[in-house]
Amino acid sequence: MFAPVDVPPPPPTEVEVIIVRPVNLPPRPGDVVYSRLQLVAEDLKGAPRADMALRQVPGVSLFRRNGSEAANPTTQGLSLRAIAPSGAGRALVTLDGAPLNDPFGGWVIWSAVPTERLESIDVVRGAGAGAWGAGALTGVVTLSEMRSEAPSVRGDLSAGDHGLARAALAISEAGLTLSGSVARGPRFTPVRGAARGDADRPLDLRSYSGSARLQKDLGPVAGALALSAWREDRESGLAGAASRSQGASAALTLAALEAGDGWRLQAWVRASDLENRSASVAAGRATTTPASDQYATPALGWGLNAAWRLGEGPWSLEAGADARLAEGQAHERFRYQNGAFTRGRESGGRTAVAGLYVEGDWSGARVVHSGGVRVDAWSQDGAVRRERDLATGATTLESRAPGTSGVRGSLRFGSRYSLSDTLFLRGAAYTGFRPPTLNELHRPFRVGNDVTEANPALRPERLSGADLGLEGDAGPLAWKAGVFFNRLSDPVTNVTLGTGPGVFPVAGFIPAGGTLRQRRNAGRIDAWGLEAEGRMRLGVVDFRAAAAWTDAEVDGGGAVPQLTGLRPAQTARLTTTAGVAWRPVEAAVLELDARHEGERFDDDLNSRRLKAAVTLDARAGWTFAPGTEVYLALDNLADARVQAAVAGDGAVSLAAPRTVRLGLRLQR
Repeated sequence: MFAPVDVPPPPPTEVEVIIVRPVNLPPRPGDVVYSRLQLVAEDLKGAPRADMALRQVPGVSLFRRNGSEAANPTTQGLSLRAIAPSGAGRALVTLDGAPLNDPFGGWVIWSAVPTERLESIDVVRGAGAGAWGAGALTGVVTLSEMRSEAPSVRGDLSAGDHGLARAALAISEAGLTLSGSVARGPRFTPVRGAARGDADRPLDLRSYSGSARLQKDLGPVAGALALSAWREDRESGLAGAASRSQGASAALTLAALEAGDGWRLQAWVRASDLENRSASVAAGRATTTPASDQYATPALGWGLNAAWRLGEGPWSLEAGADARLAEGQAHERFRYQNGAFTRGRESGGRTAVAGLYVEGDWSGARVVHSGGVRVDAWSQDGAVRRERDLATGATTLESRAPGTSGVRGSLRFGSRYSLSDTLFLRGAAYTGFRPPTLNELHRPFRVGNDVTEANPALRPERLSGADLGLEGDAGPLAWKAGVFFNRLSDPVTNVTLGTGPGVFPVAGFIPAGGTLRQRRNAGRIDAWGLEAEGRMRLGVVDFRAAAAWTDAEVDGGGAVPQLTGLRPAQTARLTTTAGVAWRPVEAAVLELDARHEGERFDDDLNSRRLKAAVTLDARAGWTFAPGTEVYLALDNLADARVQAAVAGDGAVSLAAPRTVRLGLRLQR
């Protein structure tokens, strides 16, 4: 017999680690003086889209209660602090510095950014003058894309009832990040019960997205090139009503950083297109008739932003500039008679805004001060609205609104004082503005029998406000509480002009049960409120709770006196969220989340009331291999009837019913 021979183990595999330098300037010391919070990868894991993850933050809302899985693309604009949410949104949303807001309408196509490709989401509440500029009226939501020096994989494969199915994958290694997603559903009919008619159809969504990001060191400079594309196809809940949105974007970023000093330069471009078909509803919701076919809404936005950072001792200074330009036009067929559309319409124009800013910070032993000033020039021109007879080609209306422009200054400043090692007092004041979008200026639209007209004479919205907060961070417990006041001047509001049946100038015939509205600057909105959030870990249990209470009131002045004393449309007074996660064993996690949203109104006249609603979401996960989890999720566990909209005939549309998802999740 042969004696065993000892074979030495193979040498360890050498893995080359490539250091990827950031192309983002590091956080400024003065950022701590503003009301902000961060969602990290653990907060994002149960949410297919970023807007679902942001539901954890009270006061963050889309225009309607529907999430992006059911909302029309034109109502997916994000607003903070529940200050008169709008379809365009009153918050700026960025991904690694480049705006995600649509160049035509300001809304965000959330399915284009699956959470698997994100590292974190930062939310800054309050007007973001400084580096953010126009559009950051109620705050800024900053999305950061995942990137890793070592190979990293995140994925999701799931399916559920209501036709729900989803697959998403993001891979990052040595400066290259690739991601893609495809999703279907949920499919459900928003009008249910006795109000439902034969014309009511299920909502449905099919979405596709893909992105690539390459980051390399170019000598002393780091560079990143990001490309993405997306598409959504939606059925809109009525026979003959549907939408499609698609687009692509690119961003090139260069940066050089050294010991806290440095610079950053970014150029970006974003192209989009929207198709939207609407229908009028007959009495009893038995049938529909085609009302409009917006068969193309091409838009192009592009811009530059630059920043230079210098720090020495307790001081830090940042100066920068940015510019954003957008142009687009809506193409539509309307006035359906004798089985065909008889009129055509083209409407659109251009907008531009460019600004300069300077911000400085000073950090002492127990205090941080921050302040900045910004000046922006804005313009809107090239406005045209042309209508023609489709049979003869004859022009029936041609309107060219004069261009307008202006210069706005804005500022923000604040301080944070350390009362102890675990207790902090902070306060800030700020101003900001938002020019109207091309959509608000030029695109009329229809939902059922309700028509909303555009208005090329809109002025920019302006906000001024202040907040004061107390923050604590003591080991397992971290919390924040504060009070704020905001005044929104010249808010762009859908103002009711009349009800059908009747014929109105420009808009034409409004059927019975329908309402005509027009976007107008509606005086001002005063809003003050309280907000608080906290997290605590007790052994294997994590708790999370947050609440926001906002008292907002319209002063219509001489412009729209009928709105004076009313609450802004889509504004809830109270929103609360709470969640608990329990790990009974290392491999298992059980989660329960609750959200309460107070009543709100679906219209400017406060005549269409949406009841308060409470929803529960549950999730159970089991990690059976490193970085591999199987999970069961129940969204709207109690099948709450969440009212999302009220039509002119009184029919109430509901948000998604209880939805069950079974999935496999990777994070390695």
